[in-house]
Amino acid sequence: MNHNLRSGLYDTSPLYQNAVLDLEMAGRTMDLSPNVLERLKMPKKAMCVSIPVRMDDGSVKTFEGYRVQHSTTLGPGKGGIRFHPEVNLSEVSALAMLMTMKCSLVGLPLGGAKGGIRVDPSQLSRAEQQALTRRFTMEIISMIGPEQDIPAPDVGTDGQHMAWMMDTYSMAKGHAVPGVVTGKPIEIGGSLGRPESTGRGVVYVIEHAIELLKKKNKGNFNLKECTAAVHGYGKVGTVAAEELEMRGCKVVAVSDYFGGIYNKAGLDIADVNAYMAKNRTLKGYPKAEAINNEQLIGLDVDILVPAAIDGVITKDNMKNVKAKIISEGANGPITSEAQQYLEAQGVYIIPDILANAGGVIVSYFEWVQGLQQFFWNEKEVNEKLAEIMARAFNRVAGNADRYNCGMKTAALITSVERLSQAMLLRGLFP
Repeated sequence: MNHNLRSGLYDTSPLYQNAVLDLEMAGRTMDLSPNVLERLKMPKKAMCVSIPVRMDDGSVKTFEGYRVQHSTTLGPGKGGIRFHPEVNLSEVSALAMLMTMKCSLVGLPLGGAKGGIRVDPSQLSRAEQQALTRRFTMEIISMIGPEQDIPAPDVGTDGQHMAWMMDTYSMAKGHAVPGVVTGKPIEIGGSLGRPESTGRGVVYVIEHAIELLKKKNKGNFNLKECTAAVHGYGKVGTVAAEELEMRGCKVVAVSDYFGGIYNKAGLDIADVNAYMAKNRTLKGYPKAEAINNEQLIGLDVDILVPAAIDGVITKDNMKNVKAKIISEGANGPITSEAQQYLEAQGVYIIPDILANAGGVIVSYFEWVQGLQQFFWNEKEVNEKLAEIMARAFNRVAGNADRYNCGMKTAALITSVERLSQAMLLRGLFP
């Protein structure tokens, strides 16, 4: 059975293959028990559903949906719901594995899960998106719940989708269950600081990296004198650019799906955001030069934030990268081969399971606040987020020194150390 699963369902996407390669490398470095390693390569549970939706024109269209729980050893599953035309079981499984590692790394009592629907949400009306979200929620309702598996927004979804999921689940249960999802609007139990948390976390770890490199005499960086480029100007990239600019860093380029913009003197991020809000794209922005995404990745900048999708830095373009620090805002933006090459060239890579963990940390805060019905102010949220990110960064940096390896491998080692102990303590049932 395992052989069949590994020969066509879970291991078909490059993201899944890279996740397993990275895990195997960490396992070899830390001399991990092969029994634990084998268990971590496979998701615990996966559900594939078909979702029929009556469209606005009266026709019925059926979409593919998925929910995968990679591990619940440390607690309930936790992970986003992605609406994207390329979503498939293998990609969702890989993302669930990364969520397991992320939650373990930052010390949360949560496991890893992920979900998605194969759809381009921009092609659906609001009514169609609501119908799709609600029917999907009912199809996976046996898998989710505040003590079982807690979805959140991801690519193509936002707080409104989470509100629809929460309402659907609550209607089925007969009472309001705000803890079934996180990333909800504030009015129905969301947490202050949640929408900005991932982008903020990306920048928090850049600050720690700069301090560490200074201490080790591996670069005389000062964030106020640095230049940065952000690939993927969405929910994460926008906040990361704002936070970098706020700290005095010159953000010279940003990009979206259609291409990027570049201004050597630095972009006015507030002005760029105003243009985006009006035009819903960076295309045609008048105060910068138009560039494509490949050109952005090869810019001579100090800091590169890949915050779009996986697999954007590969063996084909890795030699073009000139950045000295890369903070992975997206999940798996650098392939294993490219990561090893870049680290050998002295590029300091802050891995995804650390760099973009701010979102799941504040999702955890939201879940806790919802269970207690006691809510924190944004200052408290940000302070707690910064504290957890700093602690996780220091643990990873410590393991990078201890094992003489890159930060990506060190992050996985840090995660698996906690996870493997929990797995061994709980044992194998039956």
